[in-house]
Amino acid sequence: MNSLRADSQFHRHLILVNGLIPILWIGMDGWQGQLGANPVEFVTRATGILSLLFLLLTLAVTPLRHLFHWIWLIKQRRLLGLFSFFYAILHLLAYVGGDRGWQLLSIPADIIRRPFITVGMISLLFMVPLAITSTHAMIKRMGVKQWKILHRLVYIIAIGGVIHYALIVKSDFTYPFLFAIVLTFFLGYRLRLTS
Repeated sequence: MNSLRADSQFHRHLILVNGLIPILWIGMDGWQGQLGANPVEFVTRATGILSLLFLLLTLAVTPLRHLFHWIWLIKQRRLLGLFSFFYAILHLLAYVGGDRGWQLLSIPADIIRRPFITVGMISLLFMVPLAITSTHAMIKRMGVKQWKILHRLVYIIAIGGVIHYALIVKSDFTYPFLFAIVLTFFLGYRLRLTS
């Protein structure tokens, strides 16, 4: 039992450290003035991609658990999801501070005017209840069945995230296309499990 707990703690720390490395790297590059010609765009883009990556890693837990019998991944899914939310919040702050210059009153018009922001904001709003209910106490309070139903929002959020990314890209659609393929696999896998 102590061995299983130690393994779980090791995996948790491994994900925690690796999840923080990108933001530390961005911070160091920013400190040294190495974020390129448009630092705000770089940070906004990087945090958005990181949020989407962690979201897809969260969705990868079920297929990996079934295909490779990695039971330990289940306990780490919540942490991966929280990292996705963390980077989504940083993405939002980069947009609000960098693109909008903290002019909060200009944001509603921007949401209406630019469809990719509309999709991104809706996806982020859907992430909030998932982050709030990510504790053991909330699972007990809601009940497992209701909690699982609520957390199926992750699929809508992931679709929104991929669409948000695709709408931003102006010429090279390689990465949005790759994200879409991976997401389609995860959605197909989930549908196969429920059928």
